[in-house]
Amino acid sequence: MIHGMNRILPFLLLAGACAGGGYAPLPIPAGLAPSTREAATAWARTTLPAENREIRFRFKFQNEEGSAGGRGRARLALPDSVRFDVVGALGAGRAAAFVVGDTALWADPKEDVQKLVPNYPLFWAMLGVAREPGPGATVRKTADGTITAWQFVSGGDTLEYVRETGPGNRLIAEVRQGGNRLGRVETKFGPDGLPATSRLLVRRPVAKLDLTFYKNEKARPFAPDTWIRPDSLER
Repeated sequence: MIHGMNRILPFLLLAGACAGGGYAPLPIPAGLAPSTREAATAWARTTLPAENREIRFRFKFQNEEGSAGGRGRARLALPDSVRFDVVGALGAGRAAAFVVGDTALWADPKEDVQKLVPNYPLFWAMLGVAREPGPGATVRKTADGTITAWQFVSGGDTLEYVRETGPGNRLIAEVRQGGNRLGRVETKFGPDGLPATSRLLVRRPVAKLDLTFYKNEKARPFAPDTWIRPDSLER
């Protein structure tokens, strides 16, 4: 069992990798062709839910040090705000963060803020949401039947999405930085179109995170203190 469950959240927001650290090729149809940022942004917005969501999940995290599990909660407020909480087995190791778009406004443990959200597209993909390309990104697209793929290139960083509909209903996101794979997320959707499971993979250090969603419903109005760091988390 991994000790110090209050340090699990950074791994949850990072990405994971399968035990061997390898990746199967992305199922991208041939023929990526130039597209526009506006078209990609319009597509990304279609992955957002229609209303604010209350999401509950169970997680299992594994790396070379061992494994740990627990449960978590994500309160999603459109268009791009999430209050994220996790707790380990038997209520140990609580941690939380408030993410807006590509920024963690607060997170606990404080010293792990940078580790907490090392890559936002992978974090959002865990919830079944794609991020739009940033200003100046080179955008390419291809589609073939039930599969649509996008590629966003900004400087030395590449983000690729594959959205598969039909029986294989899933969203895959992969990030490369400087030509090296950072990580990959594969989120599978249930018959209701909501995320059912998500697997987060990171290559170095090798790790794997599995999420199983057991509640995803329209949220009631969020309390004003939802977005405020809880006193119980401050050191």
